[in-house]
Amino acid sequence: MNSEHRPWPVPKGYWRMEQIWHDLLFIHWPVPVSMIRPFVPQSLDIDTFENQTWIGVVPFHMSGIRLRGLPTMPFASKFPEINLRVYVTRDGKPGVYFISLDAESFPAVKIARAFYHLPYYLADFKVSESKDQISYSSKRRRFDTRFHFQAKYGPNSDPYFSKKGSLDHWLTERYCLYANWGKSVYRCEILHEPWPLQKAEAEIFINTMADIEGLKLPDIKPILHFSKRLEVQIWGLERLK
Repeated sequence: MNSEHRPWPVPKGYWRMEQIWHDLLFIHWPVPVSMIRPFVPQSLDIDTFENQTWIGVVPFHMSGIRLRGLPTMPFASKFPEINLRVYVTRDGKPGVYFISLDAESFPAVKIARAFYHLPYYLADFKVSESKDQISYSSKRRRFDTRFHFQAKYGPNSDPYFSKKGSLDHWLTERYCLYANWGKSVYRCEILHEPWPLQKAEAEIFINTMADIEGLKLPDIKPILHFSKRLEVQIWGLERLK
């Protein structure tokens, strides 16, 4: 996979996991940095674009999940996911910090929590496609059923690649994620081709993914981007000093 577009070199070691992401919708709202700060470790800086930061809800589904050198993972190679994310930076490497991730696969939730220290939760999903329109519903299980998302969305433009320096590029072109476990903070490097984006439209019927004390999505129309398919390679965690 080509890595020349990546803002810094890929790690010297081998990638550990491969995935394919499908029918992904970026839903973004501008929010104050002060709102995000309590949810992010102090050793990570809140990233901003023109002095403004953003929060995103991102529904999609994955397939082809496998560890390097192995076939696809039984019972955990294909499932839908939705995440709530903010944007951070450390040592000149802008990345994603997840407030929550919901997935349908029990093994995937356990593996991601244990090996990547990511706040995954089990949820029930209903996802279907008809004429380039994705019908998507998720509802977290057990004691967290208040976290619910239901929408219909799809692209409404030709594919394009974002320009460096644009808001589109800032929101989507990120090549690492950050996680924490106790007082330790970790970076996980990722590689993919530049996002093939499309403008999108969506009817969001229910969205309580950010209904957390201290968070509040603004009552404005979000910015939407759609991407049909993207192959991704993922490295292991690097503990930051």
